[in-house]
Amino acid sequence: MNRTESGAPTGRPDMRDGDHFPVVIVGSGPTGMTAALLLGSYGISCLVLDRWDDVYPQPRAVHLDDEVYRIISDLGLAEEFAAISRPGRGLRLCDKQIRTLAEFERDPDIRPNGFPQANMFDQPDLEILMRSHLPRFDTVQTRGGCEIIDVQNQNDSVKVLFTDTADGARHWVTADFVLGCDGANSVVRSSIGSKMEDLGFAQRWLVVDISTDADLQQWEGVHQVCDGERAATYMRIGSSRYRWEFRMHDNEDLDSFADLDAIRPLIAPWLGDVARDDLKLIRCAEYTFRAQVVDRWRDRRVFLLGDAAHLTPPFIGQGMGAGLRDARNLIWKLAGVLGGSLPETALDSYQTERKAHATAMIKLAVQIGWAMTGGSRVTSAVRKNIAPLLGYVPVIGTKATDSTTPRLPRSEYVLRSPVSVMGLPGSLCPNSVLDNGERLDRVAPGQFLFVTSTPLTVGQRREVTRRGAVPIEVPASSDLGVWLRRGHAIAAIVRPDRTVMASGRSVPALHTKVPTTAFRQHADPPPAERTRDVDAAPAVTSRPRTRTRTKRHA
Repeated sequence: MNRTESGAPTGRPDMRDGDHFPVVIVGSGPTGMTAALLLGSYGISCLVLDRWDDVYPQPRAVHLDDEVYRIISDLGLAEEFAAISRPGRGLRLCDKQIRTLAEFERDPDIRPNGFPQANMFDQPDLEILMRSHLPRFDTVQTRGGCEIIDVQNQNDSVKVLFTDTADGARHWVTADFVLGCDGANSVVRSSIGSKMEDLGFAQRWLVVDISTDADLQQWEGVHQVCDGERAATYMRIGSSRYRWEFRMHDNEDLDSFADLDAIRPLIAPWLGDVARDDLKLIRCAEYTFRAQVVDRWRDRRVFLLGDAAHLTPPFIGQGMGAGLRDARNLIWKLAGVLGGSLPETALDSYQTERKAHATAMIKLAVQIGWAMTGGSRVTSAVRKNIAPLLGYVPVIGTKATDSTTPRLPRSEYVLRSPVSVMGLPGSLCPNSVLDNGERLDRVAPGQFLFVTSTPLTVGQRREVTRRGAVPIEVPASSDLGVWLRRGHAIAAIVRPDRTVMASGRSVPALHTKVPTTAFRQHADPPPAERTRDVDAAPAVTSRPRTRTRTKRHA
């Protein structure tokens, strides 16, 4: 089989018009690849369509947090991702001379999710890594050179029409479900008539990526220049890669920064005596940072994910990660529906959960963006005087460095009180180390867990296992035992995406709320990711029932 430069199977598999797939994914960026790899791990056949045969080589996203790192680990990529990323040290607020106003450093030993809370990387490297793992799954096909024309809901399937960019020929396939992961200008979104809702933010920014082997001798965290006249962000991405972002003035355009000589005055405060010949301009691009969320994330069998569903300013580094969260939230539900162990109503919770979470994160990014960069000269002066005080307020420092995101709202799979602002449901279960030395996420990938600090009776264990969940008994003094106690619980139902579905102080009242499922992830992770079985937590071995037939339409 031919492969692209990224190592993925290339281009145009042997397909015929009318071929059917359980899932068609439109778009092969990080969101689409995450969806494809997760579907592959459940043994579900899917087709990925994209206009391009290979990875777009220019850098874009550069940060993900430890919650998203857990998704990377779910894909079996944790160790390889560690080799292409570097932990971030925190956040420093600076004035326009990059003098420190306040500093919020992350504690590298605090890893509730098992990974650094901030991670810097180059998006093309991540996409190449993702694509290199597609051959693990013979159920995943990719086809490049496809320009999507339309996506049409039918009675019991979805028709996807596309043009071959090589010869202009039109083709079509059908699917049980279609995932629109095709970016900000999504054809899938247009096809189903969904619209973006504006959350009131639009700023033009210049994004500059520089490569140099010179030592810039800068603090290794993110520098945020709090200046109303020229707000800026600086961060080190890799051993020789650096990223700057500058808010553009109304009279400026990309032509104003045509080469390194035009850009150098902007980045000079960070360069010291580094010579021009030691700098290589990788990319200079103009972006309009927007805050938008789609009104409808689903139309019957068609779903929107990633930038097709939401756009966020980059101030908290959650843009790409939000798309991975979309895929992680949806795919286990889709696997259950396709396998017959979950009702199709399970898919209704996707928009309920993800729209609220994405909107909250976007609004936070907007608030931080305005606080750091907006306002008049008077506002900037006030900000300059207040910022140094923030470093001495513990709650501010915690907010600036804590990567924990908001809880998911109440849904069919988040059984939380509509009035409670506390409790565990909707939050992530920590990826703690268990007594056997393994972290929680490696115990039973893709399955429900029943975590309890109270020993289960034989009958309770049998019932939890019968329902398709894996019982995890932990000491009350362990990390998970303490987590339960702080959440006013002795047990919790944890979903395949490691979100807490329900918690309580009575095992008899809680264990029968575990959804009856019979699906799990089947593909073994790569050797570096494999872990031994947990004797006390037998896994369900039944395989999901998926529709993998190929059919011809008259």
